[in-house]
Amino acid sequence: MSKFWSPIVHELTPYVPGEQPKISNLIKLNTNENPYGPSPKVLQALQAEAADTLRLYPDPSSDRLRHAVAEFYGVDTAQVFVGNGSDEVLAHAFNALLKHDQPILFPDITYSFYPVYCRLYEIAYQAIPLSAGFEIHVDDYLRPNGGIIFPNPNAPTGRLLPLSEIERLLQANTESVVVVDEAYVDFGGESAVGLVGRYPNLLVTHTLSKARSLAGLRVGYAIGHSALIEALNRVKDSFNSYPLDRFAISGAVAAIEDKAYFEESCRKVIVTREKLVLALEALNFEVLPSAANFIFARHATCDGAKLSSRLRERNIIVRHFSKPERISRFLRITIGTDDQSMALIQALTEILK
Repeated sequence: MSKFWSPIVHELTPYVPGEQPKISNLIKLNTNENPYGPSPKVLQALQAEAADTLRLYPDPSSDRLRHAVAEFYGVDTAQVFVGNGSDEVLAHAFNALLKHDQPILFPDITYSFYPVYCRLYEIAYQAIPLSAGFEIHVDDYLRPNGGIIFPNPNAPTGRLLPLSEIERLLQANTESVVVVDEAYVDFGGESAVGLVGRYPNLLVTHTLSKARSLAGLRVGYAIGHSALIEALNRVKDSFNSYPLDRFAISGAVAAIEDKAYFEESCRKVIVTREKLVLALEALNFEVLPSAANFIFARHATCDGAKLSSRLRERNIIVRHFSKPERISRFLRITIGTDDQSMALIQALTEILK
């Protein structure tokens, strides 16, 4: 009954999230979830929130969480926006800050939600090709634009753009907003939040899904100049005044405040990542340098789609992208536990024989 659809719906190609298969004894390395659970303090906070107060609406401004984020980064609360996962935060940024006459710019190989948002909000865009080594080159973005957005580290490649290059971009691009999507930065990069005070057109977004193990709670945030935050709030309050429920706010505050647990979880992922890279290289894989909780790798002779299919037969799920053609030989592999990595290497060894 598509005759009842609004005209724009016919033009949409929705984002396709990573598969969440219902398979027992599964080694799930396809959606970049943290292999370690959230801080015990998060679970305590969630249990405490299961009370009679659930009959009341949550704080529409999520002030406790905004204050916790501000304290963590040493910024003012007025510089913090929170939302229902970083995807919602990004969606509001597209609508509030990136919809102008000039097209926005982002890499041709990047988070595939970006072109989806552009089609949804009818925003013109240009996809800027990554280099032959799958790197972002700042000089390619020094052109007229309605805004710039990219993940750092980039996804799905995992490659990191140095903070000095981000600042060089901000120095040259002063007339539009630059959004740096730092979903994975805690696994080996340096956040651009420290640049927010000097560049009023910089917005940095984060998620609690990765480094703080809260993919199931759906919390994200943005840090930027108060004028950018006001724009996001105007869109949010025209869409949903209560994006975060009481559980999400309390759990997120506990996660932000438990800095020691957060740092240890990231450290374990980084150590496992480096061991996995060496093991894959020994199996004749090329692995791109990664500062994320995943790696992007291709085998010298074996096709990525075939490897993905053969791993699935062994109840190991990784992510394969058939498009664009440039990356069709690659697998994106989430960093799991040491035991999961060993099982992956053993399976690949058998397959490649």
